[in-house]
Parts: sequence; structure tokens; C-alpha cells
Amino acid sequence: MTQDNPLLDVRNLTKFYGAQIGCARVSFDLWPGEVLGIVGESGSGKSTLLNCLAGHLPPDRGEVIFDTRAEGPKDTLTMSEPERRMLGRTDWAFVHQHARDGLRMGVSAGGNVGERLMAVGARHYGEIRDQALDWLGRVEISESRIDDRPTTFSGGMQQRLQIARNLVTGPRLVFMDEPTGGLDVSVQARLLDLLRGLVRDMGLSAIVVTHDLAVVRLLADRLMVMKDGHVVETGLTDQVLDDPQHAYTQLLVSSVLQV
Repeated sequence: MTQDNPLLDVRNLTKFYGAQIGCARVSFDLWPGEVLGIVGESGSGKSTLLNCLAGHLPPDRGEVIFDTRAEGPKDTLTMSEPERRMLGRTDWAFVHQHARDGLRMGVSAGGNVGERLMAVGARHYGEIRDQALDWLGRVEISESRIDDRPTTFSGGMQQRLQIARNLVTGPRLVFMDEPTGGLDVSVQARLLDLLRGLVRDMGLSAIVVTHDLAVVRLLADRLMVMKDGHVVETGLTDQVLDDPQHAYTQLLVSSVLQV
């Protein structure tokens, strides 16, 4: 990996559902330490794009080139399945909107964090538990809850546990799908503060999909606006939100201001 290359180089990514466009000819670069926000209303294509980027959906065409540690830029879409799985355990992480989709609900909080460490080769029980304790603290979950199952946690605590599980292996790129969706406003604010601190402290790159413009204003350096599967506007977050150029972006921003 070198600073001369973008961490992620996406070229003409396209996905169809039959005759319907999921996303069409999406291209962008993401640089180390940069957070990209993707916004749009339901059906705009933002979640399809995220899932194609993360390898959860096979696109119909395009390239997703990641600057790997060992071999430099590689197209993740042509990687072998074992290579892609290892990438998903090490340098990539995915934070689901619903924490239950990203947690093992029948396994303790400590076990959820420890499983990801074990997936990359950790075997010493004491060290795994120590790292789990450290990460529970970092996401503001009491150490006394380490042996409790996520089913006993509130929604906000489940989401913070999912974040700990994802970040414990020190990934360089995190995909986030509506990370504050479905949470109470006060819980959202606390979670956003936590995420912003972790992204900054760890130097993470992230791609955040959301319909909430307040989320991207707080987290994202750069913003892409999607409509009907196409990117209609892109730029620095404050620039796009304060001076939107496309009629659709203007409508999105004005609808928030009127609430």
C-alpha cells in the first residue's frame, strides 16, 4: 500500500435487477483516512452500491480496486472467494443498520469481539479476552457486561457492540449501512460522536450510506448524491449541502430545512 494510490478505486460499477437499474456507471476514488457519504431517498441505489462495493452483491460490470497491503491495487471482484473472505475479516468491516445482522446473538459480548480476532489467527484466551475488554470500554459498554449476550442489550448497545466486533482487527475500510437507523435521537447523537472519534483516532476510511443529512454532515468529508441508480452530484460535504447544484439535491436539502 502506498499513499500514491487511492485506497479504493471504483470504476463504472453497474448493477441491474432485470430491467431495473440498481446502480449505473458509478466511479469514484476513496483515499486513506477519508470518509465518503452516500445519500438519496429509498430506491436511489445507495444500498445496492454499498453491497456491490462490499462484495455482498455481484455487480454486472465494473471494477472495485482495493490497495492491498501485500500486493498493491487488486480488483476485489476477481479475487478468489478465500481472498475476499480474508479481506472481510482483516482490512474491511461492515456495520449493518440492524445490529442483529452483524452480531451472533447467542454468543456473549466478549465472544462476539473475540470471534473476529480468532478468525485472523488469535488463539491465546487471555489476550483475546483482554482485547475484548478494551474494545467494550472503547465503545462505552461496561466491562461487567462482557459475558452477557447481546439479546440483553438495548438497541444502541447492540450497535456499539457491532462496531467493536468490526473494528477490533484494525480494518482500513469500513462500510456503514444506515448506522444510526432505527435508534432514538439521543442514542443516535451518542453513537455518531463515538463513530466520529473512532474514525479520527484510527485513521479509518469509511463509506457511509444514509438518508440522514445530519449524519453525513457530521461524519463525511465528501458526499455523493444518488437518484434512480445514478450519481447526480458529488463534492465536499459542506459544499454540497450548503450550495447544492442539482435540482434533486436542492430538494433533499430543502425538505430537511422545512422539517
